[in-house]
Amino acid sequence: MFDTMTFTKIIGGFCGAFLIFLLGGFAAEFIYHEADHDGDYHQAYTIDTGSDDAEEEVAEVPFAEVFAAADAGAGERLFRQCQACHKVEDGANGTGPHLFGIVGRAVDAVAGYSYSGALAGATDAWTPEALNGFLENPKEYAPGTKMSYKGMAKVEDRANLIAWLEGQGG
Repeated sequence: MFDTMTFTKIIGGFCGAFLIFLLGGFAAEFIYHEADHDGDYHQAYTIDTGSDDAEEEVAEVPFAEVFAAADAGAGERLFRQCQACHKVEDGANGTGPHLFGIVGRAVDAVAGYSYSGALAGATDAWTPEALNGFLENPKEYAPGTKMSYKGMAKVEDRANLIAWLEGQGG
């Protein structure tokens, strides 16, 4: 039933069909795509959406207002992200310094912990606003810090966590 010639014809048929589709694809690409002569593509038509590329400005709520409405219970759940490196018990340092009584404490006040970057020798205190800035983006707030946490994006989450930390000693 299948001899060498039949098998050759079948393979040739598949190769011929593939070649036709390949050449058709090249031709369609040449016909329907504009050559990039000046590096600028021109749009065939424009749909008016009613906006002039003006983004709506989001009214940013001051952190003090968000912090006033913070939920410390939600902050306790958020602290699970911090537990890998920090402890809440007084004097129990982990990879990071202990967070017992951190709200209102001087930035580099934990004895026995070696601070890095901008935090070393800082004379400021950890106010809720300072903690908010640090938790949002630690590397930007304190350049050179060895803290590898990328930051907490939502201001409500930061406020909840800071409200919970405020209730932990002090």
